[in-house]
Amino acid sequence: MLILRESYKSQLSLRETVRAIKLIKDTFERNLSKALNLERVSAPLFVDKSSGLNDDLSGIERAVTFDVKNIPGCEAVIVHSLAKWKRMALSEYDFSCGEGLYTDMNAIRRDDELDNTHSIYVDQWDWEKIIKREERTLEYLEETVKKIVGVFISTLDKVKSEFPKVDTKLCSDVYFISAEELLQMYPALPAKEREREITKKYKTVFLTKIGGNLSNGTRHDGRAPDYDDWSLNGDLLFYNEILEDAFEVSSMGIRVDEKSMDEQLNFTGHNERRNYEYHKNILEGKLPLTIGGGIGQSRVCMLLLDKLHIGEVQSSLWSDEMRQKCKENGIFLL
Repeated sequence: MLILRESYKSQLSLRETVRAIKLIKDTFERNLSKALNLERVSAPLFVDKSSGLNDDLSGIERAVTFDVKNIPGCEAVIVHSLAKWKRMALSEYDFSCGEGLYTDMNAIRRDDELDNTHSIYVDQWDWEKIIKREERTLEYLEETVKKIVGVFISTLDKVKSEFPKVDTKLCSDVYFISAEELLQMYPALPAKEREREITKKYKTVFLTKIGGNLSNGTRHDGRAPDYDDWSLNGDLLFYNEILEDAFEVSSMGIRVDEKSMDEQLNFTGHNERRNYEYHKNILEGKLPLTIGGGIGQSRVCMLLLDKLHIGEVQSSLWSDEMRQKCKENGIFLL
């Protein structure tokens, strides 16, 4: 559903917006690398379907697939994200504990509903870092989240110094709450409305423990069973004043170890995945223990520049009807 605001007007001109996007991406990437000790690496746009490395997201999204002329029998899939690939890369590239990598990840999510915050084109910083087993705790996860929020704040400060017309405000204090605690707080509301209420109250929220069943028998949101440990993951949300809603900028978490992967594969009934190399390596303890996530680049730009529509900060495909409505309401889609 397209959200429109009669009073909406971009704070920046089109050319200022383009320059601000470049500044945000350069600054955020540099600050994230420093805050989490990450090194940039090149990443694939597509992988072999039989590898099991593509991210299944909630498990129902269709990947874009194609054959490869010179590799008979190969069915390539455009990645949804690089959640699994990054962990393999950390091992193959010989990273050490406390070190990590990040990539510029581009993807096509053909089944996303097109609206103010969703596009079929996805651009994000995918990152992954090796940790010790004793660091597989909520406390370590929360400290990492605070560092990432600090990157948002420092990047926004840089944008404001270069573009004084930008008056976006972000709260640097993070409120941590689990999906079950949020359900108990707002038992009569659907999941997304619960997110709206909690972020409206606390502005910057990290919602933890997403994936398993809640006490009412539902799941707050779908999660694939083979990358995040559902007891040690979460979503970073800011309250978006223009959209008047919770605004997710990152899904992240401490990754599955052999025990949590075994439990989550059993829970979802995806035990056939145990035959993939990636899954075997985790179940046999051959891959490093990690924490990681994705941070939406266009989402970051949209948030920091107070844009009403994600198409104002990225080029993608939109229906003729949406383009016309945006044009009539002063929203310029790239």
